[in-house]
Amino acid sequence: MRKIGWVLIGVFGIILVAGLIVKQVLKPEYSGEKYMAELQSDVTVYYDEYGIPHIEAGNEADAMRALGYVHAQDRLWQMELLRRLAVGGLSEVFGKDLLSTDKFFLSLGIDDASAKTVGELDPGSEVAVLSQAYLDGINHFIAEGPTPVEFLLTGLEKKPYEMTDIYNAVGYMAFSFAMAHKTDPLLTLIRDSLGVEYLEDLEINSSPNTVWIRNYKGEEVSSEAAVLSTTRKALSALPVPQFIGSNSWVIGPEKTRNGKVIFANDPHIGFAQPSVWYEAHIRTPGYEKYGYHLAGVPMPLLGHDRNLAYGFTMFENDDVDFFYETLNAEDSTQYMTPDGWKKVEEVTKTIKVKDESDVKFIYHKTERGPILNGIANQINGQRPISMDWIYTKAQNKVMDALYGISHAKNIEEFKDALPKIHAPGLNTMYGDNEGNVAWWASAQLYQLGDSTNTKLVMDGSKGEDRKVRFLAFSENPQAINPPWHYVYSANNQPDSIAGMLYPGYYLPENRAKRIATLLDARNDWDAEAVRKMINDDVSAVNPGIVTELAKLVNIKDLNEQQALVLDHLSKWDGNYTVDNAEAAVFHRWIYFFLKDTFEDELGEDLFAQFIATHFHKRLIAPMAAKTNSVWWDDIRTTDTVETKKDMVQSSFIQAYESLRDDLGSDISEWTWGRLHTIEHPHPIGQIALLRSFFNVGPFPVPGSREVINNMAFQYDGSSSFSVTAGPSTRRVIDFSDVENSMSILPTGQSGNPFSRHYRDQAKMFNKGEFRKMMINPDEIRESARSVLIFRASKK
Repeated sequence: MRKIGWVLIGVFGIILVAGLIVKQVLKPEYSGEKYMAELQSDVTVYYDEYGIPHIEAGNEADAMRALGYVHAQDRLWQMELLRRLAVGGLSEVFGKDLLSTDKFFLSLGIDDASAKTVGELDPGSEVAVLSQAYLDGINHFIAEGPTPVEFLLTGLEKKPYEMTDIYNAVGYMAFSFAMAHKTDPLLTLIRDSLGVEYLEDLEINSSPNTVWIRNYKGEEVSSEAAVLSTTRKALSALPVPQFIGSNSWVIGPEKTRNGKVIFANDPHIGFAQPSVWYEAHIRTPGYEKYGYHLAGVPMPLLGHDRNLAYGFTMFENDDVDFFYETLNAEDSTQYMTPDGWKKVEEVTKTIKVKDESDVKFIYHKTERGPILNGIANQINGQRPISMDWIYTKAQNKVMDALYGISHAKNIEEFKDALPKIHAPGLNTMYGDNEGNVAWWASAQLYQLGDSTNTKLVMDGSKGEDRKVRFLAFSENPQAINPPWHYVYSANNQPDSIAGMLYPGYYLPENRAKRIATLLDARNDWDAEAVRKMINDDVSAVNPGIVTELAKLVNIKDLNEQQALVLDHLSKWDGNYTVDNAEAAVFHRWIYFFLKDTFEDELGEDLFAQFIATHFHKRLIAPMAAKTNSVWWDDIRTTDTVETKKDMVQSSFIQAYESLRDDLGSDISEWTWGRLHTIEHPHPIGQIALLRSFFNVGPFPVPGSREVINNMAFQYDGSSSFSVTAGPSTRRVIDFSDVENSMSILPTGQSGNPFSRHYRDQAKMFNKGEFRKMMINPDEIRESARSVLIFRASKK
């Protein structure tokens, strides 16, 4: 036994030593010197306490080369996954289970659109020169740096990056913002299978009674079900996060204690490891920006300097339309247009599959876009549905826009760059040192015929369903220095400025109502108060929903414990701290209320589709207030007509019983933190043995869906409310003390699990804490934890 024990100790020791060696070899290098032949002069990178690179260079191209290198050494795996999405390259990494995802994204045509854009790009333009410098830096790391552990585990070969990879990454971001693919086919299916009256209570159109953003300017499986199944299956397998929403507000000097603008922004994105944003501070004689970069994209999407700050939220406009295609009965290769018959285009692609033979993939296109029914056999036996997405149709100048806004020196230069964003639709938020605050809806908006409904599948053969005109940027929703002295966005409905409402998939007023209420209430805002507000976890709407539902509960039919739970819930103030019990009861009740109301008509699969849409969030408060609805009756009972009261009573009892079964009979133990937890998943963390190494968490967290601290989750019937998305960063920039502006990332700056910065911000993030975004050069140099120098010549 003693001998066996010594053998085990020896084996463990060898594994430990090997692990330490691997860590030393594969971790990022944050100090030392490296030679980079393309440089015109040396570049110095100061790393702060949290691994943020502060890059000082003699010119911007050299700074971008250094950025490409340091970005790659912390995030090459993330870059690799993001560039593979548009070109159908996930199956080569993860195997045949990702084939449907690859087929779906290939059919969107992002890769073809990127190739066209790059082919038309002026190689001498500033955008092209700086982008290529960034790519040179990435490729320098690929050639000389250590191979990330994920490449070793998957057997994937590192390959150089090209200009199309940048545009493919932006294309994925653009599609990730869209919601129509989850909504339009479902609503059409409900209308056609149940009747138009079933759409009336679904809050799919704009409601005049909610808070809007104010402008100031001066027989077979149906085609619809096939499309829903295709998109749901493809998106559910994605190994990278999706963009879902965001908050931002910019407070004018009239409402701040120090008389300067305060800017706040927290984009809501699916949680994953590594987190989405890579922070980098660049300083050259002619340019400076503290920016947030998407993997493989050189220009920052969020940023600030001493003069101005900017950020984005999702506009949620409808930039994807679906059309029925009418095939020629005598020639199925033709489809009908308002101008007559046209030939269906056939596109052939090849998908590489890990440990399998290549797969030949064929899909079909009309002038509107790809036919989505089943992807591989689109036309057989189903009414074809095509998808028209403006991103792949319009001239792509998104990178020019990102260059323009990141280099703007004032509000006019900033605004001039925005019309170049055609998609995705973004609420662009702005504040500056001169006291300006502004919001612009940045997207190429268009007008369809008066008789069309963009929330339903339209008829491609009819001229009235064509786009009537594109709107000028001046017709987009916007507000510049409004007399109420602030601007905000929470993905809610914008007011009209062009004599029309803008079709979209806007989120309910919950966050917007809370933001506007808090901002209106005081005129002495400071940075500390704004940081507290960005972590606010109180719902301005949910207690009112409880009031509406509770008055229908028959207390006599409840036992003593159930009545006590209802009494506590009726006194709830809508907060979502981890020790709150009412929050758990509320969401269980709402889940069963939705399930009892809608699942009998929709069925299990379509109900799952339904609660993945934005509009199901919009209808919760209105349905709680309605007296009559066609949805109340349970169609599965033929001898009874159920009422709203029946739905409310039944769903409350189900909520109580499920919590008792999951958490015990002591209601004081039904705390929110036991159910509402966050784990940041890495694709390889799906392997149980590697989960704790690659994943970060789980942790109990405050907040909830549709509060300012928007820690979102899906109603999926599970026993927990596991957080899937939320603030991808929280930024607060105070122009009265810009050098002490603060932010936080959900996990850490590095995507390399051997880096000390892989998870070093996670606990701070969960507690709502912040850390400084340093821009003072003296402070950066004096406090630098390490220094990496790129040499222009060998010594």
